[in-house]
Amino acid sequence: MEAFQATADELAQRFALSVRGDGSAKVHGVATLANAGNGQLAFLANPRYRSQLAASQASIVVLREEDAAAAPHTALIARDPYTTFAKIAALFESQPAREAGIHPNAAIDPRANIAASAHIGPFVVVGANSRIGEGCVIGPGCVIGEDCEVGAGSELGARVTLVTRVRLGQRVRIHPGAVLGADGFGLAMDAGRWIKVPQLGGVVVGDDCEIGANTTIDRGALGDTVLEEDVRLDNQIQIGHNVHIGAHTAMAGCSAAAGSAKIGRYCLIGGAAGVLGHLEICDKVTITAMSLVTHSIREPGEYSSGTPLTDNRTWRKNAARFKQLDSLARRLPGVRKEEE
Repeated sequence: MEAFQATADELAQRFALSVRGDGSAKVHGVATLANAGNGQLAFLANPRYRSQLAASQASIVVLREEDAAAAPHTALIARDPYTTFAKIAALFESQPAREAGIHPNAAIDPRANIAASAHIGPFVVVGANSRIGEGCVIGPGCVIGEDCEVGAGSELGARVTLVTRVRLGQRVRIHPGAVLGADGFGLAMDAGRWIKVPQLGGVVVGDDCEIGANTTIDRGALGDTVLEEDVRLDNQIQIGHNVHIGAHTAMAGCSAAAGSAKIGRYCLIGGAAGVLGHLEICDKVTITAMSLVTHSIREPGEYSSGTPLTDNRTWRKNAARFKQLDSLARRLPGVRKEEE
């Protein structure tokens, strides 16, 4: 496959940008502002890296209007340089050719329905009554259980497991090792022993979602666990049974949502943050990393919990004082009365 290359003028026309400098400047790859060399494109979005602009060897830099005067190279002017760079960088991403067809080492149940244009890799297992749509790519070692559906244009990396009753929309991308549709954690105590609550629901994933490596999404107990369109999950995330995640929400690595939590649209959940079960988070909420959501959130905004990092000696002193907060709070009315 011939490597992609383009001039500044061609990129400007394709992405509705304006050019400052030599419109014939050509690039064949992308890199960071500090590491880019001749023939590469970089971007400047964060003002903290403006000092790197003058010394950068990039042939083309994507930046804002106010930074153009400081650029000694050809510049592409964008309102959002980071988003624009992401779109341009996608042009240089080379994808291996995936021929349509079923690998001879795959095990396909005769009751499964697989589109002729789909690619089924080696050691894939597809169960009864499952459907694989047009142009799908199913990587090596994937297991697709009974009664699952993979929408057109979706791609499953190596060793992805769809256990049962999983519905993927179109253009869904799932990275290696993810498991969708396993049993939710449903238990009931009976005479001093746990009994398992049957998990009879499924998992529904909307169009254009992306699910990171080794992430797990449990199927619902009665209804379905639902990800609306364009939800983005990082690696090693746990989504409990009957969780509902609104469209365009993104969750960073090692975060978790417990059973029946409902997360709104356009939310951002930071790394290792947790959402307790049966809570509701409204649209456009940001939860910062390592926070624990213990009550429903009704107003958009940014929320945090936990204590910031400090040296161990200071932390131990503060931790000892945490235990005294209740008694101090009870003393405050008396202190105020004495001051009066």
